[in-house]
Amino acid sequence: MQSPEALARELKFRDPERARALAEALRREVAAIGRAPVQLMHVCGTHEQAIARFGLRAAFPPDLHVIMGPGCPVCITDMPEVDEAVALCLDGKRVCTYGDMLKVPGTARSLGDAQAEGGKVEVIYSPTQAMELARKHPGEEVVFFATGFETTAVTTAAAILQGLPPNLSVLSAHKYVPPAMEVVAGMPDSKVEGFLAAGHAAAITGWAIFEPMAARHRLPIVVAGFEPLDVLAALVKLVELVKERRPEVVNMYPRVVTRDGNRPALAMLQRVFQMDGGRWRGIAHIPDGNLRLRDEYAAVDARRRFAIDLGRLSGQAPRQEAALCICGLIMSGQKVPTDCTLYGKECTPEAPVGACMVSSEGSCRIWHTYGGVPDLRGVGT
Repeated sequence: MQSPEALARELKFRDPERARALAEALRREVAAIGRAPVQLMHVCGTHEQAIARFGLRAAFPPDLHVIMGPGCPVCITDMPEVDEAVALCLDGKRVCTYGDMLKVPGTARSLGDAQAEGGKVEVIYSPTQAMELARKHPGEEVVFFATGFETTAVTTAAAILQGLPPNLSVLSAHKYVPPAMEVVAGMPDSKVEGFLAAGHAAAITGWAIFEPMAARHRLPIVVAGFEPLDVLAALVKLVELVKERRPEVVNMYPRVVTRDGNRPALAMLQRVFQMDGGRWRGIAHIPDGNLRLRDEYAAVDARRRFAIDLGRLSGQAPRQEAALCICGLIMSGQKVPTDCTLYGKECTPEAPVGACMVSSEGSCRIWHTYGGVPDLRGVGT
C-alpha cells in the first residue's frame, strides 16, 4: 500500500479498496501501541460530518476513540453574545446573520424568538449580502452578527477593508481555533493523545502555527482534509506518531495547505481583528480565543456604535431542560451526544435545547442525522 503521505498528494478521494487498506493499516497501528484506548481529537464540524456521513467509525478499531472537540463556531458562540444580537434586534435594528444562528439559544431567547416577536432578522450567506441588505434599507441600522472561525473571519475583514455602507455595523462573535486546542490539551484530566487539525482553517494560518503547541504539550498534530480517504490517511499518520511518541506537525492536506498559509488573507485578518480572551459556550474562558475589531474600526463595531441594553432581556427564565444539557462536556471531548439524557428526546433538530443540536456542524445534530457509531456487522452478507 502507498504511504499515507503519498495518498494525501493524490486527487482520488473515494476508493473503497484504498479505504479498506487504510482501515487495515489503522488497525495495525493501533494494535502496535499495545494499550487501549487510543484517544484522538479533531476540532472541526466538517470532519465530524465526513466521519459520520460515511460511517467511518464502523471502520475504526474498537480501541481507537476519535472524538470531536470545540470545532463548531455556532455551538461555542456564548449566550451573552447571542443576547447582544437579540437586544439589538428588539431595539429596532435589522440583524443579519448566518442561518444556523437563528435557533441558537441565548440566556432566554434566540434570534428566532426575537423574529417571532416582530424583530427584523435576515439570513445571509456572506458579508457581501450584508452590505447589499444595508444598501437596500438605507434608512435603517443594519447589524451583521458575524460568527465563524478564521476562514469566515477573513471574509468579514475583507468586507470591512472594502468599506461598509454607513448604516452597516459588525457584531463580531468570530473565534480563533488554536487557543482552544491549547486549552483542551492543557486540561488536567485530558486524555487526548493527538489532534487532527482542520484543513480549511490551516489553509489560512498555515500548518507551522501548530509547531509550538505540539512541542509544548508533547502531542502530535496532523492537518487533514475532508474526504473519506483524507480522514483515514490522516488518522493512520496520527496514530503512527502517537505510537512513535513523536510530537510533530504533519501536513496531510498538501494540495490546499502550506507551511505559511495564505499570507494576504492573514494580513487582512490581523489588520482588522485583534485576539481577545473570552468564554466559549460551555467550555471555558479561552485566552486569545475571540476576534474583536481593532480600535481603528470602532465606527463599524456594533458594541461601540450602540448602547446595547441587555436589561430588556431580564426576567426571562431559561428553558428548564437547558440545565441538563451537556454540550460543554461534548465539545471538550469528555462526553459523546448519546451520553445526554435529552438527546433525540427533548432535544432534536426541530426543537434544540443546546447549541450542539442546532448547527449542521454540531456533533449532536450530525449524530442525529447520520448516526454516531454505526454497527455495520452483517451488512451486505
